[in-house]
Amino acid sequence: QVQLVESGGGLVQAGGSLRLSCAASGFTFSSYAMAWFRQAPGKEREFVAAISWSGGSTFYVDSVRGRFAISRDNAKNTVYLQMNSLKPEDTAVYYCAAGRIRLPLTTDRREYDLWGQGTQVTVSS
Repeated sequence: QVQLVESGGGLVQAGGSLRLSCAASGFTFSSYAMAWFRQAPGKEREFVAAISWSGGSTFYVDSVRGRFAISRDNAKNTVYLQMNSLKPEDTAVYYCAAGRIRLPLTTDRREYDLWGQGTQVTVSS
C-alpha cells in the first residue's frame, strides 16, 4: 500500500521554527523526487520545495528560499522540511508529494503522482 504520511505541523509564533517529516512506504522511495506543497484557505495549492531522488539537487519557491530547507534520508524513506523564521503568511496545510521526475526538478504539481494527507502549520503574529 502506497503511503505518504506527514507529521510535525503545529502552532508556532512568528519567527519560530518547525520541522515537517514525511514517511513514505509502499514504493521505491529512492527512485522518486520529493516535494512539499502548501495550501492556504481560499488559495490554490502552491509549490514550496523539491529535492531530487539522490538529494543532490534542491529547488525552492522564492518566498521561502533562505528560510526553509528540504532534505531526505533514503535509508529511512523520509523527506523533511526544516522551516525557520516562520511568518504568518506561511500558514497553510503542507503536503508532501512524490514523482518519478529526473532533473530539472519541476514545480508543476501535475508531475507528482503520490500525495500525503497534509499537516497543518499555523504561524501566529
